[in-house]
Amino acid sequence: MSRAIDGTKRKNRRAKILKLAKGFYGDRKSNYKPAKDAVVKALDHAYSGRREKKRDYRKLWIARISAAVRAEELTYSRFINGLSKAGVTLNRKALSNMAIEDPVAFKAVVDVAKKALQG
Repeated sequence: MSRAIDGTKRKNRRAKILKLAKGFYGDRKSNYKPAKDAVVKALDHAYSGRREKKRDYRKLWIARISAAVRAEELTYSRFINGLSKAGVTLNRKALSNMAIEDPVAFKAVVDVAKKALQG
């Protein structure tokens, strides 16, 4: 049986890789072999990047909350401890947005945490 070199399956598979490599630099966008390597690496980075994004946002929210809480003369860890003792279940994203958009409400939450730490 003869070997298929220019069959549709082969062309389609290669076209799919080259389509994913669109916008890459040099041979990586037009030659199959370098494009295949670049696409595999890019997809690998994209996969890990989606997970790193979650870490990065959590770090950002914590930094924002920490800055806002320090203005109220409290540390971030004491604040979170106070919230857990008070039974407040607000996530860090909500607390961060509250600190930026509604400082009055955030101050009320800080006061609740302070009371729980004292009592």
